[in-house]
Amino acid sequence: MKQLNYKVLKESGYDGYVLEKAPEKILQFGEGNFLRAFVDDFFDLANERVGYNGKAVLVQPIAQGLTELINAQEGLYTLYLRGSENGRKVDEKRVISCVSRCVNPYGEWDKVLETARSADLEIVVSNTTEAGIVHETESRFDQTPPISFPAKLTRVLYERWKAGQKGLVILSCELIDNNGKELLRCVNEYTKDWGLEDEFCCWVNEENIFCSTLVDRIVPGRIRDAEEVKRLAEQNGYEDPLTDVGEVFGIWVIEGPDGLEDRLPFKKAGVPVIVVPDVTPYKKRKVRILNGAHTGFVLGAYLAGFDIVRECMEDDTVRSFMNKMLYDEVIPTLPLDKKDLEDFARAVQDRFNNPFVNHELMSISLNSTSKWKARNMPSFLEYVEEKKALPPCLTASLAAYIAFYSNDIQELGDKGLVCRRPKGNTYVVSDDRDVLEFYWAHREDSPEELVHAVLSNEKMWGRDLTAVEGLEKAVADGLKTIRRDGAKELYRSCL
Repeated sequence: MKQLNYKVLKESGYDGYVLEKAPEKILQFGEGNFLRAFVDDFFDLANERVGYNGKAVLVQPIAQGLTELINAQEGLYTLYLRGSENGRKVDEKRVISCVSRCVNPYGEWDKVLETARSADLEIVVSNTTEAGIVHETESRFDQTPPISFPAKLTRVLYERWKAGQKGLVILSCELIDNNGKELLRCVNEYTKDWGLEDEFCCWVNEENIFCSTLVDRIVPGRIRDAEEVKRLAEQNGYEDPLTDVGEVFGIWVIEGPDGLEDRLPFKKAGVPVIVVPDVTPYKKRKVRILNGAHTGFVLGAYLAGFDIVRECMEDDTVRSFMNKMLYDEVIPTLPLDKKDLEDFARAVQDRFNNPFVNHELMSISLNSTSKWKARNMPSFLEYVEEKKALPPCLTASLAAYIAFYSNDIQELGDKGLVCRRPKGNTYVVSDDRDVLEFYWAHREDSPEELVHAVLSNEKMWGRDLTAVEGLEKAVADGLKTIRRDGAKELYRSCL
């Protein structure tokens, strides 16, 4: 069977949208699964829906990558968006045609600089991993290419400035706080290190827009089942080793100035991209609702006999517990519009009920101490402050956390704390060593003694939680309920 390209796609009878020729308006640092299933999907939809008429040049961020394969397919690849939407199973296919080519800068740095000088170029996008935005002194102006991504970008911007071209919109997708601001800081550092002109420094800071962004779409990536790969190739009429898979849900929040939303093509295209003056509330929304939901119910659910997230959403008690926690206890503490928050929470249930993903509870359980502190404790404390009462579900989730870390402890091994599930298998609790040693040291404690030791451990929580009125007794009672009647009964008691 032939490999995907424009000629083969036409021969296959594909009747979806395809854009073969267009100006190269986007320079994208990163050619991996995430950007291709997220950013490039949105640009492709903008091309189709509002005639953005833009192609992306992808830049391979490390020496080994997908350049040859992408170019062999003339930038084309198949994207499947799979999941649940409003309770309905979704499996949508689209051939993405917004990529023109891919460049390996480790042998073709001149092609990257040539693109930098283009009058067509408007946008830079990057996702070079959490470690990508870093200022290190080994990068030099004359390297081909400079080592770090910010150094490469500095060189690209300098080439563009020398060519007398206009500034760019720079959209950083790396998973760090204030990613756009950090990227600009690094560029300014290299400008200083390399002794570049003051006029260039002014142009970088005044004519370019460095945007911090928040990205949200789960991207499993390539299909690993050989039989499914074979079936899809026969169904499509071509082979595509670049096939990508993402969940249906996706939102891209971009922090930018007034007017940027009209400069970008996404709003007119009706894709889930929003431009806001501050991305912080949206990050808080994601951490406290999406991530907080996971940490809030999975530990007790595992003790109750569940193994994957989807099973939990199919159980009335666990699903109702999660929703009550989100709608009654978390959402009231958040600063965004209530309808927006409730819509996001409804999407969370769909995302957790994805029929294509077997998300294991034990994988979510890793490092739950720091996760509960970051994801759930702020909602808990703000609820207490506002309502002058304990939030029942978040309090129960804290009891479930302690139960998970202390249930029938067997041993402390190299890989973690070995506990036993009620009437079931052993499991390994993975966390920082001092946390594991703490629970090992308190393995003989009564529920009251253990809860007091946990809540008063300021190293874990950054504060003494026994100071919260009524919390110590409520958590101890919850722990005893789990040990006597099971975690599901504790969840049921909150409803």
